[in-house]
Amino acid sequence: MNEFSIIFLIFLTTSLLLTLWLNHRQIRYILQHRDEVPAAFKDQIEIQAHQKAANYTVAKTRVSTLSSLLSTILLILFTFAGGINEISVACLQMINNELAAGVALIFSVILLSHFVDIPIELYQTFKIEQKFGFNKTTVKQYLKDQALQLTLMLIIGIPVIYALLWVMGKMGDYWWLYAWALTIAFTFFMTWLVPTLIAPLFNKFTPLEEGALKTRIQQLLERCGFNSKGIFVMDGSRRSGHGNAYFTGIGSNKRIVFFDTLIETLNTEEIEAVLAHELGHFKCKHITKQIVVSTFITLAGFALLGWLKQQPWFFDGLFVSQATDAAALLLFLLISPVFMTFLQPLSSAMQRKFEFEADAFASSLTNPYDLVQALVKLYRDNASTLTPDPLYSSFHHSHPPAAIRIKHLNSLGKTNH
Repeated sequence: MNEFSIIFLIFLTTSLLLTLWLNHRQIRYILQHRDEVPAAFKDQIEIQAHQKAANYTVAKTRVSTLSSLLSTILLILFTFAGGINEISVACLQMINNELAAGVALIFSVILLSHFVDIPIELYQTFKIEQKFGFNKTTVKQYLKDQALQLTLMLIIGIPVIYALLWVMGKMGDYWWLYAWALTIAFTFFMTWLVPTLIAPLFNKFTPLEEGALKTRIQQLLERCGFNSKGIFVMDGSRRSGHGNAYFTGIGSNKRIVFFDTLIETLNTEEIEAVLAHELGHFKCKHITKQIVVSTFITLAGFALLGWLKQQPWFFDGLFVSQATDAAALLLFLLISPVFMTFLQPLSSAMQRKFEFEADAFASSLTNPYDLVQALVKLYRDNASTLTPDPLYSSFHHSHPPAAIRIKHLNSLGKTNH
């Protein structure tokens, strides 16, 4: 164990303790406010729905605590217990080609991590979601999804990992610039590919039927100057009772997707308001800003990896005896989230700023009270807690707490109308 081992262990322990403490705060805060609906929602949310949301959030948070503990144990097994080192040695012994052995190492760890997560996912889906009336997935559908995910992981992931490792080994001292360019190109390619080829493997996407809703949406898109490949309804109810809406794709391949559950829950004006909010992200260039930030973070990450993979203490500190490119990439991917934990409030603050701006944009095009009504229905039907712990929320929530967001929208309503 060297100095880096101690530093990493301190960060890992601190990160875990912070996560557990925040989860404890969240559970305690929600239970303290469980028996009374917040004043801003008393006329719209019944006490039974509020208590259901509290119980649901507490149950999910407890599962999150268990998941964090298991993830930490697994990371310790991979590093301090020598797991990655043993798998790396075995791959090199069985496969003569170092590049292929590196791919095998990375995918072995990815698959092990995936299978360790399955019991938690099963409990979340068939116990928690089932108990609160949200799960619509059957065991057969779940197994089918798992098989499809693993197949896509192999078909898409193996060539990408192979290409990254090839670049790391063949492109000289500035390989990290080429690896960064490759990663960005792949990200854009997948953003273009997912809506038309991958997403339809899991769900059915039906063009929105002609009628008042489609006409209203098209008029809104025209006012915003937004061109899309189409407006689709996704059969989200096949797996879950939760409702949602989102944009996907890039360039001319952009499309708008509504969950069928959302279409059933909201009226025409409310759906238009929700879409106007999503269009706000587009018009305020939030997506572009996120891409720029992500691009620079990725570049910095590869530059740091380029330096770390030349440092013997990096491998020794994580108990890996053979300093291969694959081991360097894998270790970096595994440990970097530990250090990034403490930056989560910065990311959340930026996301919340974007949400307020998108709400303001929506309020300039539609009645903000329609968005308020839509959000209240979604909070109720998705059992989203109205009383999150403020500190927990600052780490984990990209959207402002319900009461703050509704207050902001109501103030916009008074200003605009």
